[in-house]
Amino acid sequence: MNNRLAPVAWVGVFLAVFVWSAINPKDWATWVLEVLPAIVGFGLVAWCFFRYPLTPLAYQLILVHAVILMVGGHYTYAEVPLFDWFRDWFGWERNNYDKLGHLAQGFVPAILARELVIRFGVFVHRGWRSFFIVCFCLAFSAFYELIEWWVALLSEEAAEAFLGTQGYVWDTQSDMAWALSGAILALILLGGVHDRQLQRS
Repeated sequence: MNNRLAPVAWVGVFLAVFVWSAINPKDWATWVLEVLPAIVGFGLVAWCFFRYPLTPLAYQLILVHAVILMVGGHYTYAEVPLFDWFRDWFGWERNNYDKLGHLAQGFVPAILARELVIRFGVFVHRGWRSFFIVCFCLAFSAFYELIEWWVALLSEEAAEAFLGTQGYVWDTQSDMAWALSGAILALILLGGVHDRQLQRS
């Protein structure tokens, strides 16, 4: 895509999904909680675009993650229709859309953290860099689980939809495991592509 059109397309997709997500969501309190990180991400992307441009890969991943958040906010994570179909088709016991969200919660921050530590030359040894990125993503996931817990304590009404545990006793641990897996997968699958884009930037 033309470099001049890419930012316009990015904003267009974000706003289109945002508007759709805000039309009659399943639960307004849950929508605000789920979509707020996407709105914050939009603001950070706008700030970075003019002051500290990121790689195309980073922008694309941020958009994908924002879409996942906004879709989950519209339906609530436990009731996304496509994953209801997957549940029935594969014989799952629950709607697993939240696991996609937590996979992205590790996958996307891994590339963003990688971009920052490489550009700022934080680590000389590649092994330590990867170790730090994986630890950072796992810590980020754990902190998000704490936020979910705090929300549950403050608002019992929105807690069940926001947490999306669906009766699964190991939901918190599973969420962090998915984020950890996402971070590792991002480094393995996208490290080479990311390096080439960093060299061109």
